[in-house]
Amino acid sequence: MTASPRPLIAILDYGIGNLHSAQKGFDHAGADARLTSDPGLIADAVGVVLPGVGAFGPCMSALHSKGLDRVAVERIHAGVPFFGICIGMQVLFTGSEEAPGVSGLGVFEREVGLIPGDVKRPQMQWNIIERRVDGHPMFAGLPDASWAYFVHSYTAADGPDVIATCDYGAHIVAAVARDNVWAAQFHPEKSGTVGLRILANFVETAVSHQAEST
Repeated sequence: MTASPRPLIAILDYGIGNLHSAQKGFDHAGADARLTSDPGLIADAVGVVLPGVGAFGPCMSALHSKGLDRVAVERIHAGVPFFGICIGMQVLFTGSEEAPGVSGLGVFEREVGLIPGDVKRPQMQWNIIERRVDGHPMFAGLPDASWAYFVHSYTAADGPDVIATCDYGAHIVAAVARDNVWAAQFHPEKSGTVGLRILANFVETAVSHQAEST
C-alpha cells in the first residue's frame, strides 16, 4: 500500500530570522513543510505559516518587498488555516510601539506594545501557557500546565481573541485565535514535545479544513 502524501504547509520565506527551524518543526509534525515565496505554491498549501524573529519594522518591510503581506492577507481572507509565530504573530496586528508609523497586516485591530512593568526584556525563558479558553484545537492533547519557550520584548494588547496568557510580571498575551487564524507569541518549534503537539494540531486542523472544503 502506498503511503498517503504528507500535507503541504507553506512557510512564508521573507528572509528574516531562522525560518528553517519552523520548517523542521512542521516536518517533524508530519507535514511537507516548504519554505516559499511562490504565490502558486502558497495557494496549493493546506495551511500557511508566518514565523519570524527580530523587529516589527524590518519584518514588515521584508514581507512587503516580496509581496507576501498581500499574499498572507489573501490566504487569511480565503479561510485557509494560518499560523503566525512570534514576530509573525505581532505583524498580524495593526501596528507596534516598536515601529511607530509602520502598519501591520491588521487582522487583529489593536496594537502591540512593550512588555509592561519592571521586568527584564526580552522575556527569554520557558514559561507556563495559561489557557483562557478551554477546548481550542491549538492545545488539544496537552496538559493544562504546559511549558513553552518565549523570546520577546513586545506583547499584543489584550482582547476577546486571546486564548492563552503567561505570567511575566503581569498576565501577557501568549496566543490569540480567531476563525482560521492562530498565533503564538512563544516558539512552538523550540518548545519540545508541547510545541510539536501544537504544530501537529495545526496540521491536523488544516487537513480537516481541506477535507471539509472539497
